[in-house]
Amino acid sequence: VQLVESGGGSVQAGESLGLSCAASKSPSTHNCMSWFRQAPGKEREGVAAIWTEGGSTYYVDSVKGRFAISQDGAKNTVYLQMNNLDAEDTAMYYCAAGREEGGGCNTGLRPQLYRYWGLGTQVTVS
Repeated sequence: VQLVESGGGSVQAGESLGLSCAASKSPSTHNCMSWFRQAPGKEREGVAAIWTEGGSTYYVDSVKGRFAISQDGAKNTVYLQMNNLDAEDTAMYYCAAGREEGGGCNTGLRPQLYRYWGLGTQVTVS
């Protein structure tokens, strides 16, 4: 599975930005898709995840109420809408795809779940 992110850029604090992640294959190979981010000198952090089979979503506490993950199954694409951005959101954002059995993506914010990763898109908030 190839994942291609788009939509990064530079914005001012308080503004919004939307990211997209297009997967090259249908979801038979994965049922969890997520967004991670990594700032210089920091660990990669799970930001949001979505269970593609049921639509359940998962967020890290720091983005709850500001970020929204969604999907378009017909396009094999996952989106991340980011609102009210601040400087702490500055990072490289990565899309990831993986599979969790048993229903849901309860480990969806952990990088160990994911086999497939995109190359990332930079988000800078000043």
